[in-house]
Amino acid sequence: MKQSHAAAHVLPDVLAPGLDVVFCGSAVGAASARIGAYYAGPGNKFWPILQQTGLTPDRLDPRDLPDLRQFGIGLTDMAKTESGSDASLSKRADDAQAVREKIEHFQPRALAFNGKRAGRVFFDGAQMDYGQQTAKIGRTAIFVLPSTSGLAVRFWDEAPWIALATYLGPTR
Repeated sequence: MKQSHAAAHVLPDVLAPGLDVVFCGSAVGAASARIGAYYAGPGNKFWPILQQTGLTPDRLDPRDLPDLRQFGIGLTDMAKTESGSDASLSKRADDAQAVREKIEHFQPRALAFNGKRAGRVFFDGAQMDYGQQTAKIGRTAIFVLPSTSGLAVRFWDEAPWIALATYLGPTR
């Protein structure tokens, strides 16, 4: 069994059956680990982009984490046992198989990687463009989105996020 199943997770997953989308990042950032909530770092665009794209009707923030599932949104990470920037993560913490198993179990409409690193790990190093991928997991569509991290601002483009929201349809 891989280490990620045996070691304590930095933050628990936010998952349930019937979700519209599960966002999967590389790992919890340092600020998120400290605060105990996903996407809590200063400058992170995750919470604002959810509202801007219509994935949530209101602007949420990390304190609203328990409410995400009511909007059809789930969260997980490629590396559950480490936190920090992409450059600081060890390859041994990545567990693409665990992500695949979660998606097969919960069967959301879409899996969206928040950043190319998580997508590359999942697809075993393959190069990819942002947007919807041709591969699926069962009926689950896969998207690779520009990272919302403040450290990835030079790669920011909201267009793939808008394409995901369009694919999912109007806010429930």
